[in-house]
Amino acid sequence: MTAEPVLSAEAIVAGYGDLEVLHGVSLSVAAGEAVCIIGPNGAGKSTFLKAVFGLIPVRSGRVMLQADDVTNVAPKRLVERGIAFVPQTQNVFPNLTVEENLEMGGLYKRVGLEGRIEAAKKMFPVLEERARDKAGRLSGGERQMVALGRALVSDPRLLLLDEPTAALAAPVQEAVFAKVREIAKSGVPVLIVEQNARKALEACDRGVVLDQGLNKFEGPGRELLSDPRVAHLYLGKGKAAHPLADDNPPAGSGGTA
Repeated sequence: MTAEPVLSAEAIVAGYGDLEVLHGVSLSVAAGEAVCIIGPNGAGKSTFLKAVFGLIPVRSGRVMLQADDVTNVAPKRLVERGIAFVPQTQNVFPNLTVEENLEMGGLYKRVGLEGRIEAAKKMFPVLEERARDKAGRLSGGERQMVALGRALVSDPRLLLLDEPTAALAAPVQEAVFAKVREIAKSGVPVLIVEQNARKALEACDRGVVLDQGLNKFEGPGRELLSDPRVAHLYLGKGKAAHPLADDNPPAGSGGTA
């Protein structure tokens, strides 16, 4: 990629309490790109997103949002600066309607809100169809669309997605990946953490493989799919486990799921 990176993370070291999970991870995301992070459980995938989004402290290294150093900036301030983060769970306000969820996306940017809500409904027609329904009554796939729509309503410069297809049926997973591609092509770069490594590499422009908190492989998604080393280790054969799962930091560590 020759375009200037929208996100540039350099040698990120982070973890929970005394446990260091990331040991110097670096990656970048350019305008128009969808980039996926894959790897075994405990590799540091979700931990990396949390470090970028200020949910856990970066112990060393640097996070750049274009020319701005946003290392250890609070999540609220990152949203104001243009980073939207969709967590794997609890990513909608269940007692609010779909319409109200979308309106929450404009909490820090009210100018042009109505137009951005309409654009989100155009991208995700279910949001119009279910606008008056409580988000907690929707299916898992519909809730994911609400979460994605609300994130786009914030008018982000960068979208972070943590396991967006987890527990979804295969056809719904395909729909989510299609929307990820569409969002990236619309001009909002996407960084996605995924357990469904094969589908993620098919959908994304580039992939980054993490293992034991370190960069292992990186390249165009289709090339990684055909790399026998990646296929053997991470696409269903010989997958190694790690004693710490990304979303389950040790008790008392202060980690955020």
